Amino acid sequence: MAKPQKPTRVRARQPRGFTDRTSADLDAQGEMLATIRRVYETYGFEPVETPMFEYTDALGKFLPDQDRPNAGVFSLEDDDEQWLSLRYDLTAPLARYVAENFETLPKPYRSYRAGYVFRNEKPGPGRFRQFMQFDADIVGAPNVSADAEMAMMMADTMEALGIERGQYVIRVNNRKVLDGILDAIGLEGEPERRLTVLRALDKFDKFGVEGVRLLLGPGRRDEGGGEGDFTKGAELPAEAIERLLSLLKAVTHESDEAEFASRDTSDMRVTIIDGRKHFTDNQATLRGLQRVAGESQTAMEGLAELQQIADACETAGYGSKRILIDSSVVRGLEYYTGPVFEAELLFDVVNERGQKVVFGSVGGGGRYDGLVSRFLSTPVPATGFSIGVSRLQAALKNLGRLQARPRSGPVVVTVMERDRMGDYQLMARQLREALNAPGQPVVPVEVFQGNPKQFGKQLQYADRREAPVAIIQGSDERVAGQVQVKDLAAGKALAAGITDNAEWREARAGQDVFRYAPGDPSEMIAAVRAILARGDAAR
Repeated sequence: MAKPQKPTRVRARQPRGFTDRTSADLDAQGEMLATIRRVYETYGFEPVETPMFEYTDALGKFLPDQDRPNAGVFSLEDDDEQWLSLRYDLTAPLARYVAENFETLPKPYRSYRAGYVFRNEKPGPGRFRQFMQFDADIVGAPNVSADAEMAMMMADTMEALGIERGQYVIRVNNRKVLDGILDAIGLEGEPERRLTVLRALDKFDKFGVEGVRLLLGPGRRDEGGGEGDFTKGAELPAEAIERLLSLLKAVTHESDEAEFASRDTSDMRVTIIDGRKHFTDNQATLRGLQRVAGESQTAMEGLAELQQIADACETAGYGSKRILIDSSVVRGLEYYTGPVFEAELLFDVVNERGQKVVFGSVGGGGRYDGLVSRFLSTPVPATGFSIGVSRLQAALKNLGRLQARPRSGPVVVTVMERDRMGDYQLMARQLREALNAPGQPVVPVEVFQGNPKQFGKQLQYADRREAPVAIIQGSDERVAGQVQVKDLAAGKALAAGITDNAEWREARAGQDVFRYAPGDPSEMIAAVRAILARGDAAR
């Protein structure tokens, strides 16, 4: 007779493109989100939450790497044979929310949202299928002064998070400039080819001028020779390619510092050319872009909007070192219609392999005047910005600027007698109520729920949980109306110098006896408070 087969165990494995996060990660993220939220609220933004699922057709054809609404997203069909998709960003759901509540919302409508978004695409290093974004948007604001305010708020957010001036820049461009030049080189009425060009230009930071040149022309093969993946190019003529590349390189460096002797250069960008300092500012960049734009009316309209943004930012005290007009900013999403922005970190760090890593962009956004209007018969202008929370968190961690409040280990009430669990829970309840005043950091208190047979195992558990205090009451203490309170940190320090077991028992390292009655826990509470206060002072 054949032996019965053992049931196959399910292999524990994490889905590719997704990640687990520890309490330390979540605590640090919470501190960061609280800082960002505070900045947003100082600008008058209020929170709103939309569901993770939306009807697929409501998301629209705006995915960064696919122009089909059912590609690049995770989708399912519900009982009504309606296709639903997990949101790929927080902007498209906001557009649907505003359209549904258009008559009741104040206009302009300022809102912020934090939440996870999902991309059904190939995962890789630093590229996840689930990640968090934190967005702020103004819907119903037609003037580019709202875009300027977005850029200012992002600069304030970077500095509130501890990123100093010179370590970040908010780069600003305008899609109208790009659109006008694309029309001028003969791509009017060719949406698919235009999108290919925009995606190629968006790779400038990644591939440089020569990589973009290939993507605008015949195409580019990834590293690895004949085995690398091939990306089909836009197949533009050489003259059109050179005009687009001149757009990317349009930042003009002004003369050396001798010409700026009478001007404050502290908030200008500095470039070293031939060993000499050269200064540039947004006005110089705009002059360079005007030469590239030529006769295109659309491009000139975009440049006029950039001029308004530059003037507003400079007047408000946000110079070129913080907010920079930069023609290389494209943004991959198709729904942008005007100014676009990116928050870029300028410092590099050393990764676990000892390699220097430049973090680059940690957020972006822009004007999307057509997205809400898809649902309505009236034009609805809008602009917004999205921070990539996970990426920014990694950058702040490497910079040493993410200082989450240390999580307190629990006060552990040990179990000496199994049939007295109610007594131990009473002690825990009394400590929770006494130690956790509103508005103060949480002090967790827990009753040991493992096997209580070996008391040493309970103290070992408390040690692994980094518990500051253990509460002990056996039958002798109960009869005497007492409780033992053990300072675990002090006990560890005292025990380090004791080698004899008898001496250790006699010393009762860090352990004292206090009066305790179920109706009067005051001495126990005071003893625990004193130990916690010593621990706080030591930190």
